[in-house]
Amino acid sequence: MNKIKKGDQVVVSTGKDKGKQGEVKAILATGYAVVGGINIVKRHQRPNPGRGVNGGIIEKEMPIHISNIALFNPATGKPEKVGFRLLADGRKVRYFKSTNDVIDG
Repeated sequence: MNKIKKGDQVVVSTGKDKGKQGEVKAILATGYAVVGGINIVKRHQRPNPGRGVNGGIIEKEMPIHISNIALFNPATGKPEKVGFRLLADGRKVRYFKSTNDVIDG
């Protein structure tokens, strides 16, 4: 179980997009995450008429390492550390370490 999942609101802690917020679109098996509006790069695309691909410069989101993002806590308005806890019914859930609030409950 990862500390960050698809659909979470995260804040970038390092790099060129430090301080920006976005929603996690995908988690890759290599320890990277694709976050909406974060780590945008320009790619020079060659046209391919056989596949119907137009040429030009396109912008796309590249993956960012999970260690460089933190989960956003709406209660405090800041990025927070996340831990795991077992509930009485045996479920394993994530919680914010600062406020002890369960995230996915």
